[in-house]
Amino acid sequence: MFEERKPDVDYGLLVGVTLTAADTWQIQDYLKELKLLAQTAGIEVHDTITQNRDSIDATYFIGEGKAETVAKIVDEQDLNVVIFDDDLSPAQVRNLEKLMDARVMDRSGLILLIFQQHARTREAKTQVELARLEYLLPRLTRRWTHLERQVGGIGVRAGMGETQIEIDRRLIRDKIAKLKDELEKMEKQRDVRRDARTDEYRVSLVGYTNAGKSTLMNQMADERVLVQDQLFATLDTTVRSVSLRDSHKILLSDTVGFIRKLPHQLVASFRSTLGEVREADLLLKIVDISHPKYADHLETVDEVLQDMNALEIPSITVFNKIDLVEDENMLAKVRREYPDAVLISAARDIRVNEVVDQIVAKKEQEYVEDEVTLSVKFGDKIAALHEHADVISKEYENTSVHITYKAHKNEISKIRKMILSG
Repeated sequence: MFEERKPDVDYGLLVGVTLTAADTWQIQDYLKELKLLAQTAGIEVHDTITQNRDSIDATYFIGEGKAETVAKIVDEQDLNVVIFDDDLSPAQVRNLEKLMDARVMDRSGLILLIFQQHARTREAKTQVELARLEYLLPRLTRRWTHLERQVGGIGVRAGMGETQIEIDRRLIRDKIAKLKDELEKMEKQRDVRRDARTDEYRVSLVGYTNAGKSTLMNQMADERVLVQDQLFATLDTTVRSVSLRDSHKILLSDTVGFIRKLPHQLVASFRSTLGEVREADLLLKIVDISHPKYADHLETVDEVLQDMNALEIPSITVFNKIDLVEDENMLAKVRREYPDAVLISAARDIRVNEVVDQIVAKKEQEYVEDEVTLSVKFGDKIAALHEHADVISKEYENTSVHITYKAHKNEISKIRKMILSG
């Protein structure tokens, strides 16, 4: 029994399962990440338990004997939450909670809880609430009141009977339908804003959570967006207009970080926010090179991009936090394995200019030159050309001006139609 327990603080046990010998080296790293997730959610982890199995147990996920061992640890250490590193079926959650005096969560439920705690804007709160309720609906049990205490429920109380659970399921379905309607309206508004800037070159920062995306954005945009050494510090998309090398304007966006086994409910509900990624002309894949599993993180990023149908978008791999790496041989190895990548420290502004150079080079590949001659009396059209394209030169002759400009290859015809009509 632990002394001086804090009120309103959960005390937990982590559970991981190894199915093959190849997974053995991974499980400890995964559980370290799970512990960090739990701490981010405000849960104090007091113990960890693992099991080697040939297959997953349909009833308890872990074997019945191991489940009874977990129940004993929960009782002896006075714990009140057990967190599994893998997703559990609704039946497995119910069976485990019947066996032990603690509520049971899985990795997806924990990530959803963190997102709920970090949501700040109306859109983010709506997106996370939808994902949470869709995850919760098939898992509704007498123990789910912990979600109400931590993240705001819908009026369920402990000790309710099956009839009350059925009532709450109907309430949840009604709320899900309402949230989907609200998000659809928000998505239409976001699409209107996005369509208004289709002629601008869009660069989106993507990466594993806590890789340093917001820090890099601060350096490139010369602004101060939220930077915290914490998982999922950024949920809402931040979009900034940035001038590179004085003459190259881009729209730079930063959105939610990715993580292993990102719940599909979150990917679905954040489809509008993540639209900034899907509609980008270029992706910057930010990787924390100081993390021992940086290659796994990069693989996870690619898996999420694949799920979003965004893997084919041109990209630049940026290894961040080189100032935290002391092994020069390791840095040399990364340079050999990823010859086109850029190695930087965003926090210390080391080689960030190389990222800018590569963005400009990529942008130049997508842009073409065009020329047009206009009467000087069409000041509004000349101004519009400056707004929608990069003007390279202007040559005045009598009452006309000859303009050479660059624009995205997909926008040239639209620009010519705009300035030559009427």
